[in-house]
Amino acid sequence: MTSLNNLRKTSLSAAIAVSIALVGCGGGSDDPVVEEEVVVVPPAPTPVNYSYEVKVLNLTVAQPMSPLAVVLHNEGEFWKIGEAASVALENLAESGANTDFLADSMALASASGADLLMPGATETVTVTLVDTMPTSFTLATMLVNTNDAFAGITAKDISNLAVDESISLLTGSYDSGTEKNSELSATIPGPATGGMGEGFNEERDDVDVVSMHAGVVTIDDGLSQSVLTEEHRFDNPTLSITITRVE
Repeated sequence: MTSLNNLRKTSLSAAIAVSIALVGCGGGSDDPVVEEEVVVVPPAPTPVNYSYEVKVLNLTVAQPMSPLAVVLHNEGEFWKIGEAASVALENLAESGANTDFLADSMALASASGADLLMPGATETVTVTLVDTMPTSFTLATMLVNTNDAFAGITAKDISNLAVDESISLLTGSYDSGTEKNSELSATIPGPATGGMGEGFNEERDDVDVVSMHAGVVTIDDGLSQSVLTEEHRFDNPTLSITITRVE
C-alpha cells in the first residue's frame, strides 16, 4: 500500500511540474508577437544656396573706388539721407576700409571686392547666403580721391529675383558728412596724394548727416588749397551695378 501511495504522489508531482512549465512558457499559438521597433532617421536636408553675382562698373574718369562692400540682409538700411552715418560707414567713407561695414549686425552674408576698382574698370563679386532667402541688397565703396564721398545703394529689394534674372541700376554718390571737404593733401587717402593723406579720423568736423554729394571743387575751380584737379570731378551716376541671381 505504501508503495502505491508513493507512486501516486510521484505522478502527481510530475504532472504539476509539467503544468507549471507550460504556463511559464506561454507557448500558446494565440499569444501576440512583440516586434522590435525600428527607428528611421531621415536624411539631413540639402542646403539651399542663394547666390548672387554683382557686376560693378566704375563710371568716373579719375576716381578709383575702394574695395567693394557687398551685403545681403533682411532688415534695415545702412544709411539714410539726413541721418548720421554709422562709425562703420564713416570708416569706409573716409579711409575705404570695409571690414567693419561688412561685419554689421544686419549682414546675413557679405563679400569684399579684391582691390581698388579703377576708373572704367569692372569687377564681379559673388555673395552667397545658405538656407535663408535674402530680401535686401547693399553695396558701398569710397571715392578715394575725396574726403568722405562714397557711392552705392542700400536696402535694394531683391526678394522677387528668380534664378538667372538680373537687376541693373545706376547709383550716385553720397557725402557721409563726417569730414570737411577741404580737399587738402593731408586729408585725402587716394592716389591724388600718393596715398599719403589721412584716412579714418573719429572726430567729426562736418554737418554729421549723410547727403547727396555736391562734387569736388578742385584747384582748377579756384580752391587754391585743393590737391585735386578737374579730372577728379565726378557727376552722378558714378557706378553701374548689375545684380544676377545665379543659384
